[in-house]
Amino acid sequence: MPLLAIVLLAAGTYAFRLVGPVSRDRLHVPERVQGLLAVAAAVLLISLVAIGALTQGHGFAGWARPAGVLVAAALALRRAPFPAVVLAAIATTALLRALGVS
Repeated sequence: MPLLAIVLLAAGTYAFRLVGPVSRDRLHVPERVQGLLAVAAAVLLISLVAIGALTQGHGFAGWARPAGVLVAAALALRRAPFPAVVLAAIATTALLRALGVS
């Protein structure tokens, strides 16, 4: 990536971060829009997790990875400690792959 593009992206990112605190008192976002933005953020996060869990390259990742993500989600919903969630997901995926499930 050219240096000019990196500098422009950095400046744009800094400007976006600066706009929030500067315009806090001038801009009023309605409650409904705030709620929609929160839902949109959750939908975006879930879609990124789904794409990462289900695809590899341009195809299906196999059944082991989604099974690991499902185990991690179940443990996270039960409020298990984060290291336990990650280790359980890794162990599930590795075990299934060792058993020949791709």
